[in-house]
Amino acid sequence: MLLALRAHPWADRFRLLAPGVLACGVVGAAAGFLSEHYGAPVMLFALLLGMAMNFLSAEGACKPGIEFTARQLLRVGIALLGLRITLGQVAALGWGPLGLVVLSVALTIGVSIVAARLLGFKGQFGLLTGGATAICGASAALALSAALPAHPLKDRATLFTVIGVSALSTLAMVLYPMLVQWLGLAQVPAGIFLGATIHDVAQVVGAGYSLSPQTGDVATLVKLLRVAMLLPVILLASLATRAQHAPGTQRPPLLPWFAVAFAVLVAVNSTGFVPAALQKSGSDVSRWLLVAAIAGIGMKTHLKELVAVGFKPVALMVGETLFLAALALALLRWLA
Repeated sequence: MLLALRAHPWADRFRLLAPGVLACGVVGAAAGFLSEHYGAPVMLFALLLGMAMNFLSAEGACKPGIEFTARQLLRVGIALLGLRITLGQVAALGWGPLGLVVLSVALTIGVSIVAARLLGFKGQFGLLTGGATAICGASAALALSAALPAHPLKDRATLFTVIGVSALSTLAMVLYPMLVQWLGLAQVPAGIFLGATIHDVAQVVGAGYSLSPQTGDVATLVKLLRVAMLLPVILLASLATRAQHAPGTQRPPLLPWFAVAFAVLVAVNSTGFVPAALQKSGSDVSRWLLVAAIAGIGMKTHLKELVAVGFKPVALMVGETLFLAALALALLRWLA
């Protein structure tokens, strides 16, 4: 029986992937430790530590597992994000914040695609950076990257986007609460602004609750509404990929399986039958899978590749962030 187990394809697969998956997990755990003690985004630490360990992605025992983590476990983590959202949360916000979020996401991504082309990049890079800025930071960047067609520079573009959006999100967490106080916004409008503009969920929570519990609650709900926009944006990205596929090749699916799983989990979570403990566990597993995946992507990237990107991509992401903030303020004034 032991010999049969050793000869089983699953056992061979496990032995092939285990070293790389374990390496990504260790880097992710180290990133979590540093994040808890120094207050910086865990994704950023995972990227930097992964890049420092990029020799592991060369030919060797860890390479298959790193590839598996950066691709397949990434998709599982994205699907589990559905356990953070319910349709009731979306409905509770009312039509005003819903319209603000939908419009700001659509316009930010559209402007980003146009700006990317004007700067000499492909529209897909604008979709990647604009989606990360408009939706949910590093998680959106990873999800959109997974839905976009393969390209030699896709991993580098994804890594740059995650680094940029994490840094800008941290900066926004510090500056935006001071901005809403200077503007004299009440607790609810302040929460809507923070939830509609800061990129990552953790930074939204930190900024919102630093002002008041009500501001934090509103900011978190608005942010989760932005996370829900991930599904239609992935659908549009998949449609664009299908339209551009080479003749004679197999069309990619209309929706990637992880996007379908994301939608199913949102629907199931909205029934109210999912225990709170399971929701929390799913959210935690999702977070750690994404951290391990971004560590794997970091391991596959060399620092000199990021240095070579130049000033234009940085200007693009800063411009997207400022555009989103200005647009949200304008729409908030209009709703008032």
